[in-house]
Amino acid sequence: MTTSDDDLDPDLVAVTRGTDAAAALTRPPGLDRERILWTAVEFIDRHGLAALTMRRLGAQLGVEAMALYRYVPGREDLLDGVVDSVVETLFDNEDGDDLYIEDHSGWQDYLMKLAHGVRRIALAHPSVFPLVASRPPAAPWVRPPLRSLRLVESFLGTLTDSGFSDQAAVAAYRAYSSFLLGHLLLEVTQLGAQVSLLDQPEGDPKAQAATDLDRHPNLLRTEPLLSQNKSAAEFEEALENLLDRLTGVLHEAKNSDDGSVMDL
Repeated sequence: MTTSDDDLDPDLVAVTRGTDAAAALTRPPGLDRERILWTAVEFIDRHGLAALTMRRLGAQLGVEAMALYRYVPGREDLLDGVVDSVVETLFDNEDGDDLYIEDHSGWQDYLMKLAHGVRRIALAHPSVFPLVASRPPAAPWVRPPLRSLRLVESFLGTLTDSGFSDQAAVAAYRAYSSFLLGHLLLEVTQLGAQVSLLDQPEGDPKAQAATDLDRHPNLLRTEPLLSQNKSAAEFEEALENLLDRLTGVLHEAKNSDDGSVMDL
């Protein structure tokens, strides 16, 4: 059987035989999903999210854009993969990281390490962090920046194993994620990251529809609690906590001999 020029044209092959067959024509050795995703992270770090296209990413890897589609079916999947890649580094302890969240001495130590770990991600990849903050999660009640099922499962499991009820653990998850998101978005914005509310991400509906909680028993058990909208109550509670903190600052200032006050 002879091979025509049409059989070697990736664009025509994509139409007639699908993107997998087209990608196989231009797939270089050593190219895989992990390499593509981390190259995308590096590209965003260097050039910003707005500059990222499949064509430019392919050029960065030394391949045609078509070669990427075997591993990342489209831009939405690419962006989801970028977020997952940086978030998963919280579970990476190859270098004996002292912020390794699964090596902790109790729930408070866990939350401290987690907060510092997420902040380290934000500061290492300030142009990527707005994606962590805005990408539609695998389930609608998974809140950024703790936006992976594995991470929320770890969070809830640590607290409930320490004696928190399901209700208390979910309340802590809501308050904690709100604190991290607000603080770190402000911090990366000060570093020059572009945080736009006008270009809302679309998300990958197939990935969201395929979400399986069977491997995440804490999430499966608390899904009804996580799905409740408590935004108004959270706002009021956070505001009251801030006012209580400011009242303490005022009280200390009035009772201090030198007029100094504690840091907020």
